[in-house]
Amino acid sequence: MSGQVLLEEMARKYAIAAVRADKEGRREDAISNYRKAIEVLTQIVTLYPDIVARNAYEQMISEYKRRLEVLTQALPEGGANEDDKVEEELVMKEKPKVTLSEIVGLEDVKEALKEAVIYPSKRPDLFPLGWPRGILLYGPPGCGKTMIAAAVANELDCEFIHVDAASIMSKWLGEAEKNVSKVFKTAREVSKKENKPAIIFIDELDALLASYVSEVGGEARVRNQFLKEMDGLADKNENTMVYVIGATNKPWRLDEPFLRRFQKRIYVTLPDKAHRLELLRHYTSKVKLDPNVNLEELANMTEGYTASDIRDIVQSAHMRVVKEMFERNLHEPRAITMEDFKEVLRVRKPSVNQEMIKAFEAWHEKFKAL
Repeated sequence: MSGQVLLEEMARKYAIAAVRADKEGRREDAISNYRKAIEVLTQIVTLYPDIVARNAYEQMISEYKRRLEVLTQALPEGGANEDDKVEEELVMKEKPKVTLSEIVGLEDVKEALKEAVIYPSKRPDLFPLGWPRGILLYGPPGCGKTMIAAAVANELDCEFIHVDAASIMSKWLGEAEKNVSKVFKTAREVSKKENKPAIIFIDELDALLASYVSEVGGEARVRNQFLKEMDGLADKNENTMVYVIGATNKPWRLDEPFLRRFQKRIYVTLPDKAHRLELLRHYTSKVKLDPNVNLEELANMTEGYTASDIRDIVQSAHMRVVKEMFERNLHEPRAITMEDFKEVLRVRKPSVNQEMIKAFEAWHEKFKAL
């Protein structure tokens, strides 16, 4: 992916988030995302002055600035300084609710994370040779990478610093590497202050550490800063309990030198039949089900589907009966039947294709480190 395309994806993401927050009345979130969208769009027209969409991007910048001025004037005076705001955005306000025991399946992933994070955090004296500070979770989207990282943080009652790689890269041309440094500084300070572990969870890690044919706006400096911070965590003189858990749907895009810093590399796979059956039991327990529904058969029929796909299938089947209830003016929806599930599966195909699975398995064979 070129630097231009990556920037355009960032701008689109921030613009969508800004407009949504604006419509929902979340003024501060809207201001933050409008500013980020303006920054990235400005960088695009500066770095790529000859692009076809230049006029459209300049018009968007003007519109966002006008809206930003209106929202800013409506804010009360005072408030936190910029560094405090950045820290508040990084550290989640609420503890993740999910625990490892509540996550269906993924037993091998749970065990690997217990060995890498939970055991050393509870009894560091039992690990004279040290322990992994970097853990990479990779696999198809929708298989639970983010959820299981949050569950580990909850298990340890530690700070969970959830970072979007695109957010770090939003201030290019000298700012992005400062953002990387700020994330690690925040984690160290929180860990020391609270005297407990801190987990930096970086989603879409490939956006931060991908290998590029050509460098744009300091990408190399950002990756070097991240490398320096990761090496600092592995330093024997580093006393803080700070971990980095990275998640990616595209591990083959990561620079190979960075893989050494992720001593644990864990493949979060598509659910097998037993796991799919557990997921189906879990999600259907929340809805009214006809006694003739055969979950074993459904588990066979959903081979190749992700955990997220299976949740969506149950949700879609439930929506069928709810829609029918409203259309027929009934008081309650009828029970979901096997035919409802089959109708959903006729139009709901897996979100991951076999070519992608083959790519994951090939990469796993080459770089796995459980």
